Amino acid sequence: MEWKVKFYKTQDNKSPVEDWLKILDIKTQSKIIRNLTLLEKFNLNLKQPYVKPLENKLYEIRTKDTKGIYRIIYFANTGKQFIMLNGFTKKTQKTPVKEIELAKQRMKEFINE
Repeated sequence: MEWKVKFYKTQDNKSPVEDWLKILDIKTQSKIIRNLTLLEKFNLNLKQPYVKPLENKLYEIRTKDTKGIYRIIYFANTGKQFIMLNGFTKKTQKTPVKEIELAKQRMKEFINE
């Protein structure tokens, strides 16, 4: 069974990561989608510079282009699924704590459903 990328959905069936992706330009979207495809293909074997472990089972998939640095925080779920929790444009050296906290909250909600 292949690994699959899935997107966290809120209780009203909205997908914050997909909504965030839609506001980015097409070139950036393409680069991010290419990296998500690499994650599906190489799964847990994909390492830096594409993937970096954060904390508490959370990882970030990393994309960079001339316009900015982009991150999606995710976790590996049972059933060979990567659940994309939170996408953002990175503006500081470290991953912002508020982005990690939001991802933790969404992971908890996802697991408890």
